Amino acid sequence: MVEQARAGQAPRLQLEFAGEWFTLDPSRPFVIGREGDLTVDDNQYLHRAFLEVHHRDGLWWLANVGSRLSATVSSAGGAVQSWLSPGARLPIVFSDASIVFTAGPTTYEIGAHIDDASFSLSTEHRRRSSGETTVMPVGLTELQKLLIVALAEPMLRRDGVGVSELPSSAAAADRLGWTMSRFNRKLDNVCDKLDRMGVQGLRGGVGKLASNRRARLVEYAVSSQLVTRADLALLDDAALRETDED
Repeated sequence: MVEQARAGQAPRLQLEFAGEWFTLDPSRPFVIGREGDLTVDDNQYLHRAFLEVHHRDGLWWLANVGSRLSATVSSAGGAVQSWLSPGARLPIVFSDASIVFTAGPTTYEIGAHIDDASFSLSTEHRRRSSGETTVMPVGLTELQKLLIVALAEPMLRRDGVGVSELPSSAAAADRLGWTMSRFNRKLDNVCDKLDRMGVQGLRGGVGKLASNRRARLVEYAVSSQLVTRADLALLDDAALRETDED
């Protein structure tokens, strides 16, 4: 999956959020949250200090210093993806990576860029990701993908914006011309399918509200490129929306 480039001192790391760039100082930690070096948003659901980036042992590390929220970290193209839970940390080793997290109904994305990264995608995976080979391991139906696109529409339509408000289930169902029972049934199906594949945060239960499940679904689908901006065309396919498929 990956090829190691070289060992040595960690090169310059830059973070990009909502069109603003930050060059990190390896001599001190960089804090991301409701307060800190990168103030993401005045969102009551977001920790004051949520993520911390620091330099250690020749590498840049991303640590989750919050107590509730998790983040998804993926390489460009979504070939490699990690779930960063509270208390966990991982090295940032790819030249381009995406850090996506959800606080309440809002999903945020931060880009991480390293000039001379420690690892790169293998030639075989680059060939697969380029479109020469089509790989769809999730096996979503057209309507399941359409549902995800409807929920992710604000995030997919953004241009250089790191914050997106997710639509409610009622708004997404109305966008598709579906009844709420149909929408909820298909949401259950797609979440169950991804949960069986090991995607965390989609299983309902005590303390896990429907809004959080929708946000996690969008977070995973966008960061892994399960849906992309090109899929927005599906929303204009009236025949597809009217298809009766479980």
